[in-house]
Amino acid sequence: MKVLYLVHQYPPEFVGGVELYTQALAQAISQRGWQTAVFHRSYSKEKTSRAEQRENIILFRSSVGAFSPSLRFLSTWQQPDIFNFWKTAVRQFRPDIVHVQHLMGLPVALLEHLTRVGIPYLVTLHDYWWICANANLLTNYSHTSCDGPRAFLNCTHCAVARAGKRSAWAGAPLLWGLLVDRNRRLQKLLRQAAVLLTPSDFVRRWHSEHGVPDGQLRTVKLGIPPPDVTLLPRRPKQDELTLLYVGGLAPNKGVHVLLEAFRNVKGNLRLSIVGDLSSHPHYTQLLRQMADARVTFPGRLSRQEVWRAMADADAVAVPSLWHETFCLVAHEALAVGTPVLASAMGALPEVIQDGVNGLLLPPGDVKTWSHALQRLADHPQELEAMQGQGADFSSFGQHVDRIESIYREILEICP
Repeated sequence: MKVLYLVHQYPPEFVGGVELYTQALAQAISQRGWQTAVFHRSYSKEKTSRAEQRENIILFRSSVGAFSPSLRFLSTWQQPDIFNFWKTAVRQFRPDIVHVQHLMGLPVALLEHLTRVGIPYLVTLHDYWWICANANLLTNYSHTSCDGPRAFLNCTHCAVARAGKRSAWAGAPLLWGLLVDRNRRLQKLLRQAAVLLTPSDFVRRWHSEHGVPDGQLRTVKLGIPPPDVTLLPRRPKQDELTLLYVGGLAPNKGVHVLLEAFRNVKGNLRLSIVGDLSSHPHYTQLLRQMADARVTFPGRLSRQEVWRAMADADAVAVPSLWHETFCLVAHEALAVGTPVLASAMGALPEVIQDGVNGLLLPPGDVKTWSHALQRLADHPQELEAMQGQGADFSSFGQHVDRIESIYREILEICP
């Protein structure tokens, strides 16, 4: 049997949660005897489309050259070079099923083509992009959390704010019409999917409340790979309290909130902020300016180094300002027994039990985060009591079992 994964970007060009998950799933399914391929948009600055074999996976990569945020948005309607290469990839690979991971920056025509040729597809709703053009339910005009479209007037406000020019208001009626049409097209594609997978109960409820057919939605949590730390010596216990942040260095992750709260805390503490320092250079510069001598920026680490850092930390911080849909970092920290200090929003309360394996704190509330950090600095035994409490989650192998069974179920219904 053949499965084709469709994703907006892919390692090593872009390394993020969706991309790493798609890569890991494709490899795991391939190891189980499926013929596997991945189709993705490339970040190459030259226009090119090509196929290559990487281990047991065929990669179909297509680039349209320089790619601005505006072009990424408009690609929903038309991107003929990518569409033509997609038809070539489908014709050559002849998948039995297509698993859509993300469609950002890709034309809806890709899935419309599958419907015409009779190939079933399923979609994993990794974030809110199918309803929110920003994908993260954060507004561009106030940088605050949003609950979704309100007659698409707030969405239009977001689009104008992203443009960064007051003159953009002149095009507001056109932008509103595009957003309405975008929603109509994407909702039609969701209704035509065989199954819609969500990584958490929160994401399932949110989409159901925003018009996605509840009967198509299934929660399939992502699963955690086994920690790779057993062969490494542990860091000797220090007198200082060690906090760790791992993840994207972008405003929606709330790292600036953590830093501002940390600056107010007295005591023998240190904070390590791990992440790609080049992805959002202006934001990274702001973080460096906010940091005091107790804060370090190691940059990106290998997977083994991340596991090691998590195991050695006294706590891992997840100060997100958006509704996290799963949060691999929080799950991985708990997998090595390290407590998590997290924003009480999105899917995080599904894995963090306040006072048991971590703390749930108000998102963006610097004062409350400061008080919590100070309390832990003054009473480190509170964190010690939370260590090793873990959480209830599946292994990645169990997750792949579930995904493979869903593929077979769909193929039985749509032979």
